[in-house]
Amino acid sequence: MQQITHHGGATGVTGSCHRLQLNAQQALLIDCGLFQGAETAPEGGAAAGRLAIDFSVQDVCALVATHVHIDHVGRIPYLLAAGFKGPILCSEPSARLLPIVLEDAFRLGISSDQQQVERFIKRVASQLQPLSYNHWFTLLDTPQQQVRLRLQRAGHILGSAYVEVELHERSLGQRERVVFSGDLGAPYTPILPSPKSPYKADTLVIESTYGDRLHENRRQRRQRLQGLLEQALRDQGTVLIPAFSIGRTQELLYELEDIIHRQAQAPRRAGKEQAATALDWANLPIILDSPLASRFNQVYRELDEFWDGEAHARLRKGRQPLAFRNLLTVDSHASHQAMLNRLVQTAQPAVVIAAGGMCSGGRIVNYLKAMLGDSRHNILFVGYQAAGTLGRQIQQYGPRGGYAEIDGQRYPIKAQVASVSGYSAHADQHDLLRFVTRMRHWPRQIHVVHGDSDAQQTLKKKLQLCYQQRGSSVQITTSADRDARP
Repeated sequence: MQQITHHGGATGVTGSCHRLQLNAQQALLIDCGLFQGAETAPEGGAAAGRLAIDFSVQDVCALVATHVHIDHVGRIPYLLAAGFKGPILCSEPSARLLPIVLEDAFRLGISSDQQQVERFIKRVASQLQPLSYNHWFTLLDTPQQQVRLRLQRAGHILGSAYVEVELHERSLGQRERVVFSGDLGAPYTPILPSPKSPYKADTLVIESTYGDRLHENRRQRRQRLQGLLEQALRDQGTVLIPAFSIGRTQELLYELEDIIHRQAQAPRRAGKEQAATALDWANLPIILDSPLASRFNQVYRELDEFWDGEAHARLRKGRQPLAFRNLLTVDSHASHQAMLNRLVQTAQPAVVIAAGGMCSGGRIVNYLKAMLGDSRHNILFVGYQAAGTLGRQIQQYGPRGGYAEIDGQRYPIKAQVASVSGYSAHADQHDLLRFVTRMRHWPRQIHVVHGDSDAQQTLKKKLQLCYQQRGSSVQITTSADRDARP
């Protein structure tokens, strides 16, 4: 049984980094992400500022990036600085997106000097090795051992993958399959094909972000999204949606385009009262205030060959799910400030999707400072808010009439606060269980990671029940189990 060490993403939902020891001299790293919020490093230290690589990279022969969210790739600059010179393996779409993500991370966290940025990106490009989905890549091939890996669609964001690693110990005549789930998407996620379970796994490392809850189905959450928007916009205010620049932003735009399209196709309502209260969807501004999200949006559109059948059907009908008429993009800081002032001073209904999915940074913070104290406005959360983040504060204390602390100052929360489950781009409990139970050969060992303690423990119990019903045995560990070891 191969040794797996967790250097992040084991006790929370950020900082994902897992090491698979291939042999005495070589190891494979799966992700190298940034810690966010109040989550702690494996040894219990504060992690919000943890950037340095606190483990040896001398034996790391390759890094696999399951997808390009910052909590899975954000420490790559520090990994390179620590001396890692091996290939960075990822899917073909991720290879397009990763340099954009890392350039932004480098500018914000290390240096904005253009020459340094260009040198860094050039080095990343030299180590980047894109892999096609569903094709085996031989990582090691010696008389003693062969190691192959394969990427499969994970349905989380464009380019996301789960990783199958096959280890063939030739001297012993043994084969073992280790699977790392990365972040799994929910079935019927907009734009992306749904993930399919692998044929087998001897050992599985699986995320558990929503291991203790179920999402609304897509129709329900779209209806709920529309209902919340209609209710909020009748207050003549702005709906603020904090969203990650890649993945969730594109899903939201896709759904908003569909809502607007459906409203345009619906029969005209009769009656003055209904006309007076009906929302003018055709002219509702959908404002994307994030230069980074705009860049990702463009790449998403260029990589439409990786979209699912439904999205392709819309394209064939002449629709543009990520570039529709109502969509306004805000790039420069001056344009951002002008848009913010306009929305604060006028009573024009609008939807703003701004960078900063957990509100810990990005332009969403400026909107929150200006709008949290005004009851006309609404904050709509569509994704997971990690403990210690500003988003979690607002989500937790907003309904109680509390306050949020931003840059050392208290802001009363008078704006309405709502959450819509299912736009997290993460699989829920049912989907995670199905990922395991639809394998032909179930794992003998499961590491539950990437989730709060309650989510990990709940998923563990559900998995144990599945195995009991099947009459099979399994060893399942969570962060609590690993911490309890002597």
